[in-house]
Amino acid sequence: MSDFLLELRSEEIPARMQAGARAELQKLFRREMDAAGVEAGEVTVWSTPRRLALIARGLPLATEAVSEELKGPPVGAPDQAIDGFCRKAGVDKADLEVREVKGRETYFAVKNVPGRATADLLAEAIPAIIRDFSWPKSMRWGGASISTESLRWVRPLSGIVALLGDEVVDCEVHGVTSGAVTLGHRFHHSGDITIGNADDYAMKLRAGHVIVDHEERQDLIRSGAAKVASEAGLRLVEDEGLVIENAGLTEWPVPLLGRFEEDFLEVPPETIQLTARVNQKYFVCEDEKGELANAFICTANIEAEDGGARVVDGNRKVLAARLSDARFFWDVDRKKTLAEHAKGLERITFHEKLGTVADKVERVAKLARWLVEEEIVKPNTRHSREGGNPDNGGGTGNSGQLDPRLRGGDGLSREDLADMAEQAARLAKADLVTEMVGEFPELQGLMGGYYARAEGLPDAVADAIRDHYKPVGQGDDVPTAPVTVAVSLADKLDTLRSFFSFDEKPTGSKDPFALRRAALGVIRIVQDNDLRFGVAQGDLLDFFADRLKVQQREAGVRHDLIDAVFALGGEDDLVRLLARVRALQSFMDTEDGANLLAGYKRAANILKKEDWHGAEGEIARTGEEDPLALVDDPDMTAVIQAKMAERHAKELSYAPEPAEKALMDALAKSEPAASRAIEDEDFSAAMAALAALRAPIDRFFEEVTVNADEENKRAHRLDLLARFRAAVHKVADFSRIEG
Repeated sequence: MSDFLLELRSEEIPARMQAGARAELQKLFRREMDAAGVEAGEVTVWSTPRRLALIARGLPLATEAVSEELKGPPVGAPDQAIDGFCRKAGVDKADLEVREVKGRETYFAVKNVPGRATADLLAEAIPAIIRDFSWPKSMRWGGASISTESLRWVRPLSGIVALLGDEVVDCEVHGVTSGAVTLGHRFHHSGDITIGNADDYAMKLRAGHVIVDHEERQDLIRSGAAKVASEAGLRLVEDEGLVIENAGLTEWPVPLLGRFEEDFLEVPPETIQLTARVNQKYFVCEDEKGELANAFICTANIEAEDGGARVVDGNRKVLAARLSDARFFWDVDRKKTLAEHAKGLERITFHEKLGTVADKVERVAKLARWLVEEEIVKPNTRHSREGGNPDNGGGTGNSGQLDPRLRGGDGLSREDLADMAEQAARLAKADLVTEMVGEFPELQGLMGGYYARAEGLPDAVADAIRDHYKPVGQGDDVPTAPVTVAVSLADKLDTLRSFFSFDEKPTGSKDPFALRRAALGVIRIVQDNDLRFGVAQGDLLDFFADRLKVQQREAGVRHDLIDAVFALGGEDDLVRLLARVRALQSFMDTEDGANLLAGYKRAANILKKEDWHGAEGEIARTGEEDPLALVDDPDMTAVIQAKMAERHAKELSYAPEPAEKALMDALAKSEPAASRAIEDEDFSAAMAALAALRAPIDRFFEEVTVNADEENKRAHRLDLLARFRAAVHKVADFSRIEG
C-alpha cells in the first residue's frame, strides 16, 4: 500500500470556484480509479488560490490479475450477432470458447486481464482528469490556443506534482510534465520546494508560507478577525461567506484592522457593509452599543515587516473612495422624493404582457387598500415587531419618540390604515430607479425605507416599503405590522395572479419569476397573521395547495394527512385548512384515531365491494328520468328529503340488533356534533365527536352481519355504514390516510 499525492498548480483560481473544483477533482479521481479496478479509500482534497491538491491513502502498488467471462450467442446464431458480440467483448472469433448451456452449445469470451502497476494507471489517469475537468469558466493559452482542441483550464496550468509513495508518476499534459517540485508563497518564498511524499507535502508548503488546507485558513481568518476586533474594543460582524472567500484569496492569511472617516457613518450602515463586503472583501465591526463602527478588517496575504501599516493604509484609501461613491449616491437620491422617483417606473417593463412596473404598482396599491377595506388586514391585528425595533433592524434612533400609531400601524383606524397601505404600495418600488439601488440591487426595498424616513414619511409607511419583499426565504422574518402585511401580501398576490392570468406557471425546476417563493411568502404571511380570506381560485388555488403540502411536509406533518384534508376540496381559507390538518394529526396520534381509521377502512371496503352509494344512490326514487336532474333544485329539496325519510322509515320495519342500535344512536349524536364543531371551526371538537364512534363501529363489526339475507336489513346496514363514512368525511377523506 502507498499514498498518492497530486498537485495541479496554476495562476490564481477564483475563490468562488474552489469548492466546486475540489469536488470535481475528487469525483474524477474516483472515476478513473474505479475504471482501473483500483480501490480508493480515504481521499483528501485541498485548495489555495494557486493550486488544487489531492491525497489518496492506501492505494495498492498493483492491481490483481483477473479473468472475465462473457456469455454470447448460441452456436449457429447469425454471423452479425456473433461478430457484434466479439466487438463488444474485444476478442477475435477464433478465441471464443464453446460450452454447453441447458443442452445448447453457446459461445463464451474469456478475457484474462493481467495485473498492472498502479503508477502506470495513475500516469494514464492524470491527463484524463485534467482534460475532463469542468470549470464554470475556462481559458486556453499560449501558441496552442489557436486550436479548439487545446487544453482548457481555469487559468494557465503551470505545474504538476504526482507522487506515489516516494516515486514520481511520470506524465505530461499540454507541455507540462509531472515531477516532485512545487512553489511556495508568491512573495514570502523564492525557489523550488521539493516534495518527498504525501506525508511531508503540507509541512513543506507551510515552511514556504503556504497553508494548503483551506479549512485551516478559514479558521485562522475567523479567529484572527475576531481577535483584532476585540483588541480594538469592537465586535466582529460575522460573515461566513466572506470567511470562505478570503480563504480562497490568500495562502497565508493575516487579518488586519483599519479605520475609515467617521462622517461616512451618516450613510445607512447596510450600504457601508455591502460596499466593504462586495467591492473590497472586508469585514465590518460594531461598537459596544451594537452600532456600526468606523472600522474594517482586511485579510492580507503577507506578514508585513511594519505590522501591516502600509497594507491597511492602502486598503483604507480604496475603501474611502468606494464609500465616497456610496455617500454621493445617498445625497443625490435624497434630492428627489420617493414619489418623484416613482415616476421613473413608467420606463421599466415589468413583463411584456403585464405592462410596466408602474402598472404593477397601481395594481398592488389598489389590492393593498382592498385588503384593509375588506378587513382582511385589520388595525391592531398584532403588536408590531417591526417599527422602531432595533432587534429587527427597523426604525431610526429616535423612532421611540414618535406617535406609536405611526410606527407599526397599531392604533390606526381602518381608513387611516387603508390610506397608509396604499401610500406605501405606491412608493414601495420607487427605489428601483435610485442611484444606490442601481449600484447595489441587493438594497432594493431597504433603501426605499431609508429614503421614506429621511423625507419624513410615517414609520409605518417606511417600514412597509423596507419590508414589503419579506419573507424572501425560509428563515426570513414574516411581516406582522398591519401596513407592511397589506403591502407585502398585495405585492405577492398580484405577481401570482398576474402570471397565472396568462398561464405562465412554473414547470419542473424552472421558475423564472419566483412564483413558488411568492406563494410560500403568501402562505407564511397568512399563517403568521391569521388572515381569513380566499387566497385564490382554480389553477392558482391548486398551486397554493402544492406549495402548502411541501411546506407542511418540511414542518413534519404527514403527507397523507395533508392529502386527506385537501381531498375534501373547495377550501381556499388557508388558516382554516391548516387548523383542520393539525387537529387531524393530533387525533391520528391517539388510539381512538388509529382504531377509527381501521373501522373506516373496513366500512369503506364493504361499501366499495357492494357498490353501495348510500343516500345518493336513492335519488332515483324521486321519479325523475335523470337521477341527478333535481339534486340542486331548492324547490325539490323538501320532496327529496321526504322520499328519503320515507325510505329509511321502511328500512326500520325490523327491530335492530343491540350493536346496530348503538351505532345508530352514536351517529345521531356524533353527526350533528361534528357538523356544529366544523361550522364553529373547532376541529379538535369535531375529532372528539368522531372519537365517540370508535367503540360502536368496532362492536357493530363484531356482532352484526352486514350482508343479511333479508333485503331490508342489508340495505339499512349498508346505509348505516354509508352514514358512518359520510360523518367521517366531514372532517377529512380517511381513504387517503395510511395505516
